[in-house]
Amino acid sequence: MRMSAIRAAVADAARAVVLPAGTLALTCTAYVPDAVSAPHFFCAEYDMQFDKAMRRALDEATLTCRVLVGRADDRAAQELLDALLEGSGPTSLKEALEAARGAQGEYALGGLADDLHVTRIQGYRWYEHQGTQYVGAELMIRIIGKGAP
Repeated sequence: MRMSAIRAAVADAARAVVLPAGTLALTCTAYVPDAVSAPHFFCAEYDMQFDKAMRRALDEATLTCRVLVGRADDRAAQELLDALLEGSGPTSLKEALEAARGAQGEYALGGLADDLHVTRIQGYRWYEHQGTQYVGAELMIRIIGKGAP
């Protein structure tokens, strides 16, 4: 799996989220940004397990993504974050990301992976990024695909 391409495709998929009226658009990047334009979704660290099937037939990655929301109003920021972390609906990052799985029998992320699944949310807390505080959380995405090109 080419993780740089997968990260870009995951960020593209997150852009499908529809935020409530009056909210700034969700900014999405494939890498950890130098500066955050909140609300901001980005792909961060990943773990890779090689050779889950013989002859490089399958690798498995766990991609950690973060979503950070500005805290001009603590309650409103947490309500927006809650909406982004819902399991379904137009504001759901899980639903937007899993839509990139493709139709039954198709490869995920436009052919970059066999499948992906948002497995959990963790770390709902205050984050500091470049000296600024944000409320945020991590989304863990399991991605499987061919080990060999």
